[in-house]
This record gives sequence, structure tokens and C-alpha cells, in this order.
Amino acid sequence: MLKRTRHLALGDPILFGVVITLTGFGIAMVYSAGVLDVPSSIAAGLWRQQLLWFVLAMLVTPFVLRVPVVWLEWAAQPIYAICLVLLVLALVIGTGAGTAESVQGWIVLGPVRIQPAEIAKVGVILMLARILGTWREPPKSLWALWKPVGVVIVPMGLVMLQPDLGTALVFTSILIAMLFWAGTPLWTLFFLASPAIGLFLSISVWLWGAYFVFLVLLLTFAYKGKTSEAAAILMANVVAGTIALPLWNSLEPYQRNRFLVFLDPSLDPRGAGYNLIQSRVAIGSGGWFGKGFLDGTQKRLAFLPEQHTDFIFAVIGEEFGFLGVTAVLVAFGYIFWRLVQVADDTADPFSSLVPFGLFGSWFAHVIVNTGMTVGVMPITGIPLPFLSYGGSFLLVNLLAMAIVERIAAESRGRA
Repeated sequence: MLKRTRHLALGDPILFGVVITLTGFGIAMVYSAGVLDVPSSIAAGLWRQQLLWFVLAMLVTPFVLRVPVVWLEWAAQPIYAICLVLLVLALVIGTGAGTAESVQGWIVLGPVRIQPAEIAKVGVILMLARILGTWREPPKSLWALWKPVGVVIVPMGLVMLQPDLGTALVFTSILIAMLFWAGTPLWTLFFLASPAIGLFLSISVWLWGAYFVFLVLLLTFAYKGKTSEAAAILMANVVAGTIALPLWNSLEPYQRNRFLVFLDPSLDPRGAGYNLIQSRVAIGSGGWFGKGFLDGTQKRLAFLPEQHTDFIFAVIGEEFGFLGVTAVLVAFGYIFWRLVQVADDTADPFSSLVPFGLFGSWFAHVIVNTGMTVGVMPITGIPLPFLSYGGSFLLVNLLAMAIVERIAAESRGRA
């Protein structure tokens, strides 16, 4: 019995407890999102499905806690390959869901809907950890990053073809976070991300021009003697600025509208700007202490769109007020802090990179989701970890946390 207990030991019980508490609160908020005074497409029993996924995760967690980290490192390549197959299948037989009916992001197996992109995030993290864990010194050029960039570009491209731009951006966050933790210099990371920055700034000719001049001066200072690489960076930024308009025109109308109403919600208050306006009203009406559990008026009258998924944070703000959302953000802050601590306390490179990769993924989710509910981020349809409704999303995140617990246990000699 003692031996079995040691194998199931949690490496960071407080971290696990915070995650479980946050998940339980999320199930309660999904239940609240279904308590309405008017007919709505939101099913009142979604919380039961969320609870079933939570129970399933808790049943599988003891098995994950028994898996040695070295097995995960060995299995990284097969897991990554399976993730790619699932993403391709999603493009062939995938279906949409909710407001994302046009996105081929879910595979339906009887009563079960699986989102391969969520599984692929963990697969990418494991594969990157295996590759970056072999580094013995920081990369000396951008060309040295071709392998980790390639690992991310393939699944990211498949997700963009669904098309799911919001989820695709999370893969970028994972890549940047793990490259940073592997020792990649900040200048190198900036130049790697520079085409994306240039693409965004190309909304204004003057902004892009000023940025390009700044980039030329920076490359002149930082890339002395590396003319070919500096030229490649400049060419990539020129291409990004050139394709900006064709890329904008290729977006679906709803994707363009999401960006436009981010800049000015009043452009379409009854259409694309409606979600953001109602979210701000809900959060603002919560005040300091909120209207009370189940008593949010914007929610009960179904003014708040997608209140059980993308805008669950607005429901929390309306019913629990400023203090409630602060408590949620503090909980996420603690989770992020502990993930970094687990990564820092682990001597094995692979084991150190995995929790930091999860930090990069969940940090992007929290920043974008909470930001879009108050209008400081474009609406991208990214859910809030452990709180938003989504069975496969919850299952994958909880099992990923179990992997972190195993890593922490091994690093402390408790496994």
C-alpha cells in the first residue's frame, strides 16, 4: 500500500487543489449560464456534461500519475504524429459547434465531440520539449530554429485551415515560451516574431514604415557580419507587409468584423459589436460584489452571447463583481507562478520545458479571453481554461496538469 501511495503522490498538492477548485467553480458557472428567464439555444443541462468530463479526468488522472516522465519523452513523437492525423481528419470529417459552425474543428464519435486542436497543443509541447531538451547551448542564429519552428508550423497551419485563427495563435505562444525557456536570446525571439509584428502594423502605412526603419537600424546593430540572415529577416517583413491586404480580403466577413469592432464596437452595435457591448455591460453592472450567483440579469435575459463558453468571464463579473474576477485572476496567477517554479526546480531539460510550455498555452488563453470580454483584445473565440464549457478542452487541461504533478513529484523524489 505504501508503494502504491508513493506512485500516486502529487508533486504539488496545493497547485492541484487550486486547479480542482477552479474547475468546480467553472462547472457551477456553466450551470448558472444555463439558468435563464427566456427561451435560448443554451442548453440548461450542459453543466452535467461538463461534470461528466471532469469525473472522467479524475478517473484517468491516477494512471497519468503512474507514467514516468521518461516514457512521455519517448512517446512524444508518436503522440505528435497522432495529433497531426487527428487534425487532418478534422479537415475531412470535422464539424462546427455553436457560433463556430463554419469551423471544421470537432470530430464527432457518437455522443462524444473531440477537438483535436486541444490535444495537439499538448502533443506540440511534448515534441518541442524533446527537441529543445537536447540543446546544450543557445542558438546562434535564426536558422538554428528551423526544427522547433517546423514542429509548430505544421499543426498551426492545419488549424488555420479549419479555419480557427484564435487557436492557431496559441501555438505561437507555446513556441515563443518554450524557445525562451530553452535559452533563446530575446533579440532572436523578436526577429523571429518580427514578420507577424509587421503584418499587424501594416494596417497603417506610416506605422509600418516607421517600424521597418526601426528594424533596419536594429539589424544593423545586432547582425554585424550576418548579412544573409539580416536580409532574410527584412525580406520576410516586406512579404508580410505586401500580403497584408490580400490576406485581409481572404478573411471571412465575420473575422474581419471581429477586428473592426475591436477598434470601434459602435461600428456595428447590433451585429459584430453586439457581443463586446453586452459583455462590457454585464461586467460593469456587477460592481464590487456582483448581483449574486444565478442572479445576473444580462445572463438571465440571454443578452450575453456564448455565456457558457467564450464569455464565461463576463458571467463571473456580473454575478460576483470585481472581487470575484479578481479572485479568479489571482488563482490563475498562482497556477502560472507554480508552473514556472516546477519548471525551475526540475533539472531534466525535457521535464523543465513541459510545464513552461503549458504556462505559455494557458497564459495566452487567459490573456486573450479576459481581454476580449472587456474590449482590449479582438474577439477570437478562445475559451478560459478550467472555467469555459468544453469537454475535451477540460479533459486535456486536467490531464496536462496531472503530467505537471508527475514531473514535480519526480523532481522531489516522491514518485
